[in-house]
Amino acid sequence: MNLKEKINNMLKEYKGNIAVVIKNLNTDSNIMINEEEIFPSASTIKLLIISALMKDISRGLMSMEDKITLLDEYKCGGDGILKELNEGNSFTIREIATLMIILSDNTATNILIDLLGMDKTNAMAKELNLKNTQLRRKMMDSEAVKMGKENTTTAKDMCHILELIYSGKVVDEECSEMILDILKKQQVGGRINLYLPEDIVIAHKTGDLDKLEHDVGIIYHPFSDYIICVLTKNVETNKEGREIIGKVSLEVYNNIEQISSDS
Repeated sequence: MNLKEKINNMLKEYKGNIAVVIKNLNTDSNIMINEEEIFPSASTIKLLIISALMKDISRGLMSMEDKITLLDEYKCGGDGILKELNEGNSFTIREIATLMIILSDNTATNILIDLLGMDKTNAMAKELNLKNTQLRRKMMDSEAVKMGKENTTTAKDMCHILELIYSGKVVDEECSEMILDILKKQQVGGRINLYLPEDIVIAHKTGDLDKLEHDVGIIYHPFSDYIICVLTKNVETNKEGREIIGKVSLEVYNNIEQISSDS
């Protein structure tokens, strides 16, 4: 039984919608399961936002060291630390971007959405050939959700943007390296790294909503670096969603060489 068959058999044990894309970065071989099914992106959309930010940085429209003053009106609920801090504190754009990724800070994310604009962010999605990834609302905007404005992506799109970052092709090599460096500092875990060795280097971004769990990232494996993207929705519980991702990730970690041989 090859690795794709093993993963498919594993997924049959669970209810809900699950998409998996794995790419061996040494051989370009891949495994794709429901790769073009569209999911609410949750916080994985932040990969697109930081990419759009880097384009403006590279064009000299702003600097990573530019300062932003925190105002109460910027604050929103959900993940993050900025909502707990006093108005008037000042942060660099680099710090805001870092918080958006490593703590999935929603206030930081909304600050960057306002700074960049949704149109520019979605133009970046087109430039990167992310066919089903779209930013349609800010974080924690329940009214927009009620109106059907949901941020979307696919496992295939997430794999593509991660591969571009890994290969130095999001804007340029320097910008891609900055994104990778931030992704490697991720503090939100318990998904693709749930059952992996603690010392393994991972550059990743998680996302969650009610009965929806995602994790997309690059695993720096001794045999071969690889990308793994697992998106879930309509799972029975969020805990189960995290366990699905963790179990798929462990199976891939233990059998990564199969992606080049029999997938």
